[in-house]
Amino acid sequence: MYNRYYPLSVYFKSRFGQRIQKIPLDGPATCPNRDGTISRRGCSFCNPKGSGTGLGDKGMSLAEQCRHWQTRLGRKYKSARFMLYLQSYTNTHGPIWKLKNMLHELADLPHTAGLCIGTRPDCLDPDKIALISEQPWEEIWLDIGLQSSNDHTLQAINRGHSSKDFALTCEMAASAGLKVCAHVIAGLPGEDCTDFLKTIRFLNRLDIQGIKIHNLYICHETQIAEDYYSGKYTPLSKTEFVNWTIAGLEQLSPNTVVHRLNGDPSPGELVAPSWAADKQGILKDIRSGLEKRNTWQGKALYPQNIPAWFENPDPVHKK
Repeated sequence: MYNRYYPLSVYFKSRFGQRIQKIPLDGPATCPNRDGTISRRGCSFCNPKGSGTGLGDKGMSLAEQCRHWQTRLGRKYKSARFMLYLQSYTNTHGPIWKLKNMLHELADLPHTAGLCIGTRPDCLDPDKIALISEQPWEEIWLDIGLQSSNDHTLQAINRGHSSKDFALTCEMAASAGLKVCAHVIAGLPGEDCTDFLKTIRFLNRLDIQGIKIHNLYICHETQIAEDYYSGKYTPLSKTEFVNWTIAGLEQLSPNTVVHRLNGDPSPGELVAPSWAADKQGILKDIRSGLEKRNTWQGKALYPQNIPAWFENPDPVHKK
């Protein structure tokens, strides 16, 4: 069987010659959309806990978290090298010394191939970009939340930045040799599949190297949850999300690495839809849909070109 999209596992295997396992880390980060810099309400969909693992709240340092995950995930996946991922909140928010301290703590950790930094486009500037680009890892990714290219949507969900902010940040990152993974959401309030595809085409015009596509699932203690309970918002059905994702992949540049294709609720945070908890079922339906339609990532752009990764066996998701 074939890859119908360019998965991160295949990219890592071709880049490093072996499996690379991501390690999620909770740094001492906050968010400008929660600490009062922009607002205190947060994005309308965002878990107030910041989508972290909870290990940071238990007092574990970054080094201790790293050792914890290397032991646990290394044994489970038989991986010898790891990609560090500062995941929760906005890790470049605040004074540059705070970022410098985090990077210093991570720099000498063993068995690491690279670093991913979760952040926002309005929390990066030339000095922070330069600092990050000077770090010793073989590869550095900036995981930057865009969510939508529609500025009206961004305002409605209280993002606090514009699509132009995202584009300018991508330019800064590219000039410093950093890779960008864009985060987008399917099913945002007021958007249909046409809006989602416009976001995909917007990304194709930018210098990005990766993408994460999330379904909008509803968490407790969010504005979206209030809208859901009052009948103002209805999440996508599983079929709708799968169809939107397949359509988005068809429109997505075949050179863009797909880091993930659905959101992954933490235990206890999900309000709705119930299908969002079935990560493997969602991925199975997406792969099955691509196969049934005999389509793949980028086919709408280059229908006659078969990407090199198409016949490269995925070491993780063997069909």
